[in-house]
Amino acid sequence: MPVWARIVKFSSLAVLTLGLLPGCCCCMYDQMRACQCQSAALCQQNQALSYSNWQSSMAQQQAERALVAANQRLDNLTAERSQLQQRYIALLDKQRGQPSPLSPEATERFKKLQEKYPQFEFDPHTGVSKFSNDVLFASGSSDIRDDGKRLLNEFAKIMNDGDAKRLNILVVGHTDDRPIGHEVTRTHHPTNWNLSTDRADSVVLELSHHGMQETRLGAAGYSMYQPVAQNTTETTRRKNRRVEIFVLAPDAAVVGWDPNWVRH
Repeated sequence: MPVWARIVKFSSLAVLTLGLLPGCCCCMYDQMRACQCQSAALCQQNQALSYSNWQSSMAQQQAERALVAANQRLDNLTAERSQLQQRYIALLDKQRGQPSPLSPEATERFKKLQEKYPQFEFDPHTGVSKFSNDVLFASGSSDIRDDGKRLLNEFAKIMNDGDAKRLNILVVGHTDDRPIGHEVTRTHHPTNWNLSTDRADSVVLELSHHGMQETRLGAAGYSMYQPVAQNTTETTRRKNRRVEIFVLAPDAAVVGWDPNWVRH
């Protein structure tokens, strides 16, 4: 190729290249700007995530501290309840060993009541009465049966007559070791603690309905923790499902019961 032809070709390429450079520069600038924006957005996202993680960590620490404090309070309450229960058991055991405060006349009337209701037990030596849950309640219920209401009515008549009118009573509910099974029952009595105390309360209210002054009445529940027989068969479990009534002398000391409280 002649020299002048090569010069023309080179000049044409140079002009073409120079014409393309501004477009390439703009494209690279736009790409670089887009990368910078993406980097800034990612940086903001990372900062937001870091702050969120910090908040979550602080919330978790607060929750853990609150859980530790709640567990400590629960342990304290459990220990206090255990101490009260042991004191209560000791006092009731002592009461069981005390002679009956009932007069001979009232004792004879309770003996006759026992003959009339086989599921009612009366200890003439201590004055403690035991009611089988079968005579008082349907299974899983704290509503007193009609037969149970008649029995408690006669019980209240004895306690409202003669020297017995000066005596107090403590109603104690007991269950067997089986947890509450039926869902309907659990809505009213979630645990055996609830069932035992609810049944004791029902007996107290029924006795009040039949004329016993509420200042003479008390109620407690021991759940399954005071059995009178091994929970091995249905027969022995039936013995443990019971309500006991302790007849107390006017000066008897029971946890939370002040015999010197002014009667209205």
